[in-house]
Amino acid sequence: MFKHEVGAFILRITLGVLFFLHGLDKFQGGIENTVGWFDSIGIPGFMAYVVAIIELVGGLALIIGFGTKIISALFALVMIGAMIKVKFAVGIFGNGQMAGYELDIAFLAMAVYLLINGSKLFSVHHFIFSKEEDVKISK
Repeated sequence: MFKHEVGAFILRITLGVLFFLHGLDKFQGGIENTVGWFDSIGIPGFMAYVVAIIELVGGLALIIGFGTKIISALFALVMIGAMIKVKFAVGIFGNGQMAGYELDIAFLAMAVYLLINGSKLFSVHHFIFSKEEDVKISK
């Protein structure tokens, strides 16, 4: 059981850091550029803010282990949306101008694993709620 928790911890931290960095990049690179790009591909521009905030805040939440299953579900939806709306057209390995969806598949698989299994090791959520869950189990 401990090996599974260590593996989930590694996935949680890795996915959290990578999404955090993607969200940070959207804001540092000028979120208005992302808004314009979203508009140009037929996605309402305000969704750029939604995605960037999910990535930034969700990434931090995963790193500290808070709301892992909920955040993972949001990340899975973001990845599915990215693949369907943008990446499928360029193929799995890209077209020389844009990356393909191979990395999106890896992120999606990691998010789905965490959605199904969670991650308790060094998790703020587990620290806060473990006593409450233990009481429910013992009743």
